[in-house]
Amino acid sequence: MGINEVDMPAMLGLNVDMKSSEIGPVAARFGLATHVLRHWESVGLLAPERQGDRRRYRQDDLDRIAIILHAKEAGFSLEDIREMFVDGDPADRKEIMRRHRADLAERIAALQAALALVEKGLACEHEDITQCPTFLRAIGLARSPR
Repeated sequence: MGINEVDMPAMLGLNVDMKSSEIGPVAARFGLATHVLRHWESVGLLAPERQGDRRRYRQDDLDRIAIILHAKEAGFSLEDIREMFVDGDPADRKEIMRRHRADLAERIAALQAALALVEKGLACEHEDITQCPTFLRAIGLARSPR
């Protein structure tokens, strides 16, 4: 089963309904250090309003923070996130997502192979797994056990 828009919020447990706030409460709401929000601002991911020397995060900023966290949870780099959500070129965004999808598919296949190997190991009744013919075949060693 794939992750969809319903599954993702449950994974992160984010609640972004909040009135305008300063950096400390916003960072705490998302479980982040304040320097993370400052960094995201320095690389162009966030642009909170200023009141004097204080940052004021509005609902749009909170939504953007949630989007960044979801994208990071999905494995996107900050640079990819910046390109997808700040630069705004749909063709670039789709290319980044296609590349990321291919990478995820590769990682999923590798993890499925690892899971299959673990399953073979769990099914092995031999005292020494290195002597189990089923396990040896699963890792590509078709020879007979000693």
